[in-house]
Amino acid sequence: EVVEFTVAVFLFLYSYAVSNKIEPFYKGGKVQVGISKDEKYIFCTCGSRVNVLEISTGKIIHCVEHDDQEDITAFALSCDDEMLVTASRALLLKQWDWRQANCTRSWRAIHTVPVATMTFDSTSTLLATGHLVQFHPNTDLLQLFSSSLDCGIRIWDLRSSQCVCVLQSHYSAVTSLSFSPDGNAMVSSGRDKICTVWDLKTRKAKRTVPVYEAVEGVVILPGSTDLAEIGVKSKDLHFITAGSKGVLRVWEASTARCVYTQTLPSTLPSSSEEDENDNPRSLTYLFHLPASARLATVTAEHNILLYQLPALTTQQQFVGYSDEVLDVKFLGKGDSHIVVATNSCQLKVFELLTNSCQILYGHTDTVLTLDVFKKGSLFASCAKDRSVRVWHMDSDSGQVRCVAQGSGHTNAVGSIACSRMKASFVATGSQDCTVKVWDLPADCSAEGGIHQLTARATEKAHDKDVNSVAVSPNDKLLASGSQDRTAKLWSLTGEGTVSLLGVFRGHRRGVWAVCFSPVDQVLATTSADGTAKLWSLQDFSCLKTFEGHDASVLKVIFVSRGTQLLTSGSDGLVKLWTIKTNECVKTLDAHQDKVWGLHASRKDDKMVTGSADSNITVWSDVTEIELAEEQAKQEDQILKQQELSNLLHGKKYLKALGLAISLDQPHTVLTVIKAIREGENSSELLEKTLLKLRQDQKESLLRYCVVWNTNARNCLNAQAVLQVLLTHLPPEELLQYQGARSHLEGLIPYTERHMQRIGRLLQASMFLNYMWQKMRVAGAPSR
Repeated sequence: EVVEFTVAVFLFLYSYAVSNKIEPFYKGGKVQVGISKDEKYIFCTCGSRVNVLEISTGKIIHCVEHDDQEDITAFALSCDDEMLVTASRALLLKQWDWRQANCTRSWRAIHTVPVATMTFDSTSTLLATGHLVQFHPNTDLLQLFSSSLDCGIRIWDLRSSQCVCVLQSHYSAVTSLSFSPDGNAMVSSGRDKICTVWDLKTRKAKRTVPVYEAVEGVVILPGSTDLAEIGVKSKDLHFITAGSKGVLRVWEASTARCVYTQTLPSTLPSSSEEDENDNPRSLTYLFHLPASARLATVTAEHNILLYQLPALTTQQQFVGYSDEVLDVKFLGKGDSHIVVATNSCQLKVFELLTNSCQILYGHTDTVLTLDVFKKGSLFASCAKDRSVRVWHMDSDSGQVRCVAQGSGHTNAVGSIACSRMKASFVATGSQDCTVKVWDLPADCSAEGGIHQLTARATEKAHDKDVNSVAVSPNDKLLASGSQDRTAKLWSLTGEGTVSLLGVFRGHRRGVWAVCFSPVDQVLATTSADGTAKLWSLQDFSCLKTFEGHDASVLKVIFVSRGTQLLTSGSDGLVKLWTIKTNECVKTLDAHQDKVWGLHASRKDDKMVTGSADSNITVWSDVTEIELAEEQAKQEDQILKQQELSNLLHGKKYLKALGLAISLDQPHTVLTVIKAIREGENSSELLEKTLLKLRQDQKESLLRYCVVWNTNARNCLNAQAVLQVLLTHLPPEELLQYQGARSHLEGLIPYTERHMQRIGRLLQASMFLNYMWQKMRVAGAPSR
């Protein structure tokens, strides 16, 4: 029994630490994504910052920020990767040593409107700023190409600062320019749905290519590489376009034919002309990375995708901005991935090692909740589009595809729960006040089309929205929580029906989450009344109430084999509770906004939180590390205490005082001061010992004196130390001490009080002496 008890205590969690964070690094707007020369980093703007993202890890490793908090409208990285220049909306240009986040110089732009683009020449000595600017790749020519709202492309001779030619072809703003490797040809793109091929020797348009979409980026493909896989069959000039359709297309310049169109993984029909303007997949930038033969694109949804040539295979994908995170769950073998529902109709699957992301298309409205089956490769989602979908993740490739879908609810589906034993069914709760149970086909994850799900059972469960559903570990019970302030328990054992077993009443506001214990016959619920409660499944009574959140408690999960709870709230906090003692053992100040997502890994060693502040945080259990550190600290303290008593015993006061100060224990220092003052020649000994201390030790001693001086019992020791410090140290030196002014101000009122007390004591003792003298005189015998 004793052994079992010890094990149970050891299993308790006490602390978590952040191990990984997926946060917004690119929020769109008029921004640029620049890629370094060695192609290891992506630079992108995020408000008043430029973030530097390491491609291999997906982590932000550097950041430069304008101290005036003005948004950055453009930036450029020099060709040697040494200099970064940024332009803010306040027309201030700054040059940075970006690796050290150090601003080396700043100057004011001569423009009257914010700088839209800027670029360096290939020698990194010239910088051009404007609406759209680009240097000719041949530096000997010293030519600059620019375009503005007049739709013309101007060629400037930098030797004479004269405009030598205006290339007219476009009827809307020119969006990008791309030069051929030899510098003799150029392709320009615009939102007028055409691309123009220019001969730069004659400065005439060779060909106008209608591309039938507003083009944001164009890149001339290198002629030296075999690109037959994307339709390049001849040595003629080919270029690739990115624009409002959201797909990359390859064009042959000589024939104006589209020779290759990228196919996107999607379960939706491709966007039509009408909704092209707000197509979330539309591309805003296109870059060529010649050293690694890759292309980078940026979507209107702030996603950055890297494609590998020659086949245009997706290599990596980064999500720049996730908006509000509504739910997050661990996924995959060994919880290697997380799946995230954000305020959009796409799901995002992140690989935790690289932060690279897959985007899953299928739902047609905001995805609200997720749940994962036991093995971790199959998961389910539900959305405002009134549907439920089941997805499968391939354990080898990590690719995710939709394997089943069902619809039948008459309103948004806000909650979903997967069967716990094997992947046999999902249960959903909706704003139409019903719960439904959907059977899954046996070969759900097999290759093939999308299975259509039909509801095995439907039940009008509550009077208001169903916020949460949960399935018991044995798959026999279903719990539902609702905005009507109740949670209900249902039996799933009946054929084609869901039967009510009981109602949990006690919350004063709507119930946000329900969760079964993995080991005990109890149900946990959380509510907008700021509490979490535990209920008995036998008699539906409330067993415990956990109070601590200042606002709605949105999620609850069991950890430590059902002995502890984790709750998250709209106050941005995550709390860890020990059920037996009702004690909150740890509060994690996790986020700045509502924490909607909370999930623990299967091994119980990690958890993940997702919040309305757009941040996703992965936490690791550091209980053992912290306990080991605490134990080592205690052992060190014991050894030092022993050493201190040995030094006092040997009357080695200077070393004893130094050790006591290093322990930062005012009471121990006081003990040493008392020991010095109790000996012979105490004043001289105290003086000699204190003056040998280092300056930082004297600073600490002055700080301790302020504390001792507040107590009448210790004030004499404090005053003795102060006498030595004030008589032997010049005022200039004392004022150099950290916080000296506030310390001295704190000493004055208590010292005055002690003086008054001693004055009163002196007066009283003199009066007593006088009385004693008079009594002796009055009582003397007469002679």
